[in-house]
Amino acid sequence: MGKKLYEDDVLVIGLGRFGGSVAIELQRLGHHVVAVERDHELAETFLGKVTKIVQADASQPQAVANLKARSFKLAVVGIGSSVEASVLCAMNLVDAGIPTIWAKSLSPEHARILERIGVHHVISPEAESGRRVAHLLNGKLMDYIEFDDGFAIVKMKPPQEAIGFTLAQSKIRSKYGVTIVGVKAPGEDFTYAVPETKVTAHDTLIVSGPTDLLDGLASRP
Repeated sequence: MGKKLYEDDVLVIGLGRFGGSVAIELQRLGHHVVAVERDHELAETFLGKVTKIVQADASQPQAVANLKARSFKLAVVGIGSSVEASVLCAMNLVDAGIPTIWAKSLSPEHARILERIGVHHVISPEAESGRRVAHLLNGKLMDYIEFDDGFAIVKMKPPQEAIGFTLAQSKIRSKYGVTIVGVKAPGEDFTYAVPETKVTAHDTLIVSGPTDLLDGLASRP
């Protein structure tokens, strides 16, 4: 019989702000999280918050071997204090044959190294957060989520030309090339938008589309 792979178990290495929040949220979502942290005091703060805490230096191949890392289908490298430690840890996980590895990058160069050694998903939270804040600073957008292919979903107040009209009447999609996918009235839940949905000045819209086209809509009064 082959070795069992624990589909619900996730290996999270590095419990700084990023790795720690990932570990706690995965645990909340029902995964069994095995968290690895080199710093003894930091590791102790997560006792009882995740399934298991291991104090170890995952940049060392033997430490990863002791974790039986190849038994996991998913691993997250959240190390944010050292590019060298992050890369060595990721290499050890790749060598262990983990099918899916996510890793935090500290710079574009770090991201390229992680991708070249075989990390499947590279996250650049600082850069992504910076772009998001830039889009929110002008006050037009209430939230902004951008994807890798130049596509985004935003939360925004309706432009003046949509207020008092149905989506079919305002023709936002044909004018701006974006799609209103949800509408929320004050005190109510979001509902899927349909052509007959009428927009009021107090509504909140969820809009999807190419980032440049969304910027065009957001610039409208």
